[in-house]
Amino acid sequence: MKIAVMRNRPLAISLVAFIFILAGGVGILYHATDYWKPNSNPYELVGVLFIRILAIVCGVLLLRRVPAARWLAILWLAYHCVLSFYHSTAEMMTHFVFLAIVSLLLFIPKSSAYFKDAY
Repeated sequence: MKIAVMRNRPLAISLVAFIFILAGGVGILYHATDYWKPNSNPYELVGVLFIRILAIVCGVLLLRRVPAARWLAILWLAYHCVLSFYHSTAEMMTHFVFLAIVSLLLFIPKSSAYFKDAY
């Protein structure tokens, strides 16, 4: 009995991965002016840079079919949900909606099968 191996990346995985890469890159550019402000907190800037680079790493690992990348992506979004408690209600709800959609896309059966066959 032969088990079918999924070789093609599901569209859902590609979309989520590219959104994470884009979000990380845009976030780095958005905060680029903060790096040269004289009164900026260097520890905060390193934290922001780390979080943005982590988003890019998440996207790349999703594209490279690393199963743990799904959980890393969800944790990254959950962190942003916690941060959004300090912002507007609309921003908080937007992050929660993104978390729900990304979680769904990363764990639908086709996506799960793609990561299950990774190794």
